[in-house]
Amino acid sequence: MKKFIVVFLTIAAGLTAGAQTKGLKIGYIDMEYILEKSPDYADAKNQLEQKASKWKQEMDAKRNEINKLKESLQAEKALLTKELIEERDEEIQYLEKEMSEYQQQKFGPSGELISQKAVLVKPIQDQIFTIVQDIATSRKYDFIFDKSSDLTMLFAAKKYDLSDLIVKRLSRAAKTEKLSSKELKVLEEQEKQEDMENDPDYAARKEAKDVKQAEREKKLEERKAAQDKKRKENEEKREQAKQEREAKRNGTTAPKKTTTTSDEGDGTTGTDEPTGDDDAAPAKTTATEKAAAAKAEREERAAAAKAERERKLEESKKAAEERKKASEDRKKKVEEEREAAKKAREDKKNQNKPQESTPSDGPAGDNDAPQGGK
Repeated sequence: MKKFIVVFLTIAAGLTAGAQTKGLKIGYIDMEYILEKSPDYADAKNQLEQKASKWKQEMDAKRNEINKLKESLQAEKALLTKELIEERDEEIQYLEKEMSEYQQQKFGPSGELISQKAVLVKPIQDQIFTIVQDIATSRKYDFIFDKSSDLTMLFAAKKYDLSDLIVKRLSRAAKTEKLSSKELKVLEEQEKQEDMENDPDYAARKEAKDVKQAEREKKLEERKAAQDKKRKENEEKREQAKQEREAKRNGTTAPKKTTTTSDEGDGTTGTDEPTGDDDAAPAKTTATEKAAAAKAEREERAAAAKAERERKLEESKKAAEERKKASEDRKKKVEEEREAAKKAREDKKNQNKPQESTPSDGPAGDNDAPQGGK
């Protein structure tokens, strides 16, 4: 334990110094959680539990035998000689010592239960360590810790937990033995996509990208609203100019407020005959209208181009949603295939178990026993 603390302090010092030069990447796993999710570990644990149960039954039988000897000695003690009492005491002490040694042999710190557990679990742990090294290399982790070890983790963000990813890799390793090369390639592509989506850095980049995309869309909406407002103002100006032309042509007053001031200064109503200045006004108005029309046309083209860009952006967004949905469907399909493979292994295992004696053998044996007694 002291050695582990020294190593950890050394790593912590290195992290502090290295953080000044680059951003470190740290992950962690929960070995106990991974082992509980491993089918191979469940089989090994079941075998150990069966052996431990058998050893406990043997110990219970020894303990019952010792208790019976003690009760018998206590009941017959008044009738026995001193030598017989000492002899029986020695026998009981010998049996108790034998039971204690048996308990240490089976359940002690260096007993068969611990040693066999290490033998059965070691291949699974080696496989986990190999997967951890592969993940650390591919994702460029600087450190990966075990949460279930002596290392005390005061805080651990869930996004850096690699336990579920390792469980998936273990399940894939068990499944690949029954898949063809084509199916293996498809499965690897699917899991590569899943690994990318579960990568904290990828998730952070995707979130930042989504935020930028939302900001761009907001700016586009504001720009579109401004263009619509400006286009509406231009249309109103063109309509005003058109009404003014019609009014001048017909010799009437425009329904809207005019921008000329010569009529107001003279006190006329616009019904007098046109003068030389009035003849120049239509030509000037026509040039202004042409410029306004050209400007409006350019704005309309820009608005159409903007609408086209927005349409393409919407199609891209929809395609991204469809890809996401397809990825979720593939993930669900992979989980179903894994469950089916697991069930197939269990069925095969049940078929390979030796056939037990039929229930009719028991009663037959019981019926024979009384006859033999008679």
